[in-house]
This record gives sequence, C-alpha cells and structure tokens, in this order.
Amino acid sequence: MLYDIRLTIAHRYAGSAGNGRHLLRVLPRPLTGRQRVTAHLVDVTPLPDQRHDSVDFFGNAVTTVTHLEAHSKMSIRMSSRVEITAPVAFSGPHLGLGDLHRSLTVHNALDAASPLHFLGPSPRLHPNADIAEFARMNCDPTATVTRIVAQLGEALHRLITFDSTATTVDTDAAEAFAQRRGVCQDLSHIMILALQSLGIPAGYVSGYLRTLPPPGGVRLEGVDAMHAWVQAWCGPDQGWVEYDPTNATFVGTDHIVVAYGRDYSDVSPVIGYLRSSGKQTNSQSVDVACAD
Repeated sequence: MLYDIRLTIAHRYAGSAGNGRHLLRVLPRPLTGRQRVTAHLVDVTPLPDQRHDSVDFFGNAVTTVTHLEAHSKMSIRMSSRVEITAPVAFSGPHLGLGDLHRSLTVHNALDAASPLHFLGPSPRLHPNADIAEFARMNCDPTATVTRIVAQLGEALHRLITFDSTATTVDTDAAEAFAQRRGVCQDLSHIMILALQSLGIPAGYVSGYLRTLPPPGGVRLEGVDAMHAWVQAWCGPDQGWVEYDPTNATFVGTDHIVVAYGRDYSDVSPVIGYLRSSGKQTNSQSVDVACAD
C-alpha cells in the first residue's frame, strides 16, 4: 500500500507567546521490510529561529524548534509518502508465558528494542490492581503469548466505550479504566498495564490509521487524528507484535508507525514550553489517502 499522509497541528494563544522550544514527533519512521518513507516534509510557522532534526533513544525522528520572538499562533504541517508492506506471518514456535519469562531472565541487551525497557513503571504508567485483575480474568494462562495479546485486546475492546469527550491527554489509565470510557491513548495505556501485569513486555505506538467511510458515504479529508496502539514482546524469535485495542485487531497495512515508546510521554507529537499568558487552544487534522 502506498499512502499520502498530511497532518496539521495548530496552536493559538490568547496572549503573545515567545521564548518557546518544542519537540515534534510526527514523521513516519522507516522500518526495514515493512515501512518505507519515500518523501517527507515538516513545515513550522512562524519560521523557527532554530531548528534541529535528530533521532531519540527509541529511534524516533525528532524535530526541535525554537521561537524567540513573540507570536500569537503556531502551526505544524507534515506531509509524507509511505509505502507499507504486509507483515509476514511468523512460522516459528509461539512461546507460552512460562517460556517467555524464562527467556527474559537471560536477556541482557539494553538497546532501544530491548524488552527490558518495557516491563515496568514509566512516566505515565504505574501498576494498577484493578487492571491486573482484569488481565488475569480475561486470559488463558496456558495459551501462547500471541493469543493472550489478542484475548486481552478483544476483552478491552468490549469493555471500554470509545468516547472522545470522556478523557483528556492527561487522564491516567486507572481513571479511564474505572469509567470504562476513553480514546485510543487510554485503551493503549490500559492494555500496556494489563500485559505488563502478566510479565509481558509492552509499549506504546503512535502513528496514523487509514479509515474508510461507511458504505455509501463520502470520504472526508482531514477529519481524522493521530492514532495509538500497543506493541508486545512475544519472545526472542518472534520479537514484537503490534495490536490495536481500539479496533480489536493485529496491526496490518492500514497502520503507519510514527514512534515507539513506553507510554504517551515518549511519543507525544508536540511537547515543549513557551512564555505566554491566557488560554491556549489546539486543533489537529489528519488525512491518510491511498496513492496507488
């Protein structure tokens, strides 16, 4: 699949803003054998006084921009063309929980993809007894790790009602789980905690998702937002698999990866600071279109 992707993020400030520095993680990342980025552009208005492109610890593309002069709004526009290749089904042996846990005891690598980074607490995620009980009650401990990932994702999809008004970007997983409502960020955070409670390394994935209009409907441009899902480590041979609890499906060619991290704080599309007064409003639009 070949996609043209456009993202627009707009920030408006009630008072004059200045002395700002922001880190942007919005570019799709190249993934060998899966995701090839053939063109990309990140445009920031007003023109930054300083700009630097780099890669963070987890291998995500980061654009750092600094605005020293006063301004009343800032916009970020990203456009890219990405070719997605369908994943190849794993043909080796699928580990169960016991074998997975034993493999982790001898795993000593600490590179960016190491499962050891994804086993415990992170800035936004801390063990929760209710979520751990949910995980225990909704999985078969004798099943393969891959099957347990699907069992938890399906159970979570049934339990949590998607509601874009129920939570904010700062809502923690325990609160979203308690009210049984939330968005893709909330479902992903809850699923990470559920998997980790069973000793399965799990992390957060941000990206874009191709969505289709309902039958007979017209495709609308720019009505989507960035998406989030989960990665789970299934053993040294199978490695990482990705699952989308919002849609109860393993990730395929409709998902375009931007960034990997432990939770949302590692992959936030925009994070930073500025000096201003008054309120700030933000908006985001995403368009993913087939270019084939």
